[in-house]
Amino acid sequence: MYFTLLITVILTAVVLVLGAYVIAKLIGPRSYNKVKGEPYECGIPTHGSSWIPVSIGYYLFAILFLMFDIETVFLYPWAVVVKEYGVMAVASIGFFLLVLVFGLAYAWRKGALEWK
Repeated sequence: MYFTLLITVILTAVVLVLGAYVIAKLIGPRSYNKVKGEPYECGIPTHGSSWIPVSIGYYLFAILFLMFDIETVFLYPWAVVVKEYGVMAVASIGFFLLVLVFGLAYAWRKGALEWK
């Protein structure tokens, strides 16, 4: 049952993506010139290299955001089955949230949430 559902979802995704691509190629404008191939940045021509050093704080903040964003995704299935499993479900989600709180406290203590 789940295998057929998986195949159906994959086939639907492939058909929709290919359909959108074909429609875009058929009805999209076709004007190619040298200027369109150049990089554009706020209307100002770029000077020098685009590789500039970026603070590691941005990456740490993004990873922490993703971690806590994914945590909320795991809370939805738990909320659906909490009545079936009772105390065990509450204990498991409590442990899960406790680990996340310790992770947040660790990141906070290390200064990962501060902009410098």
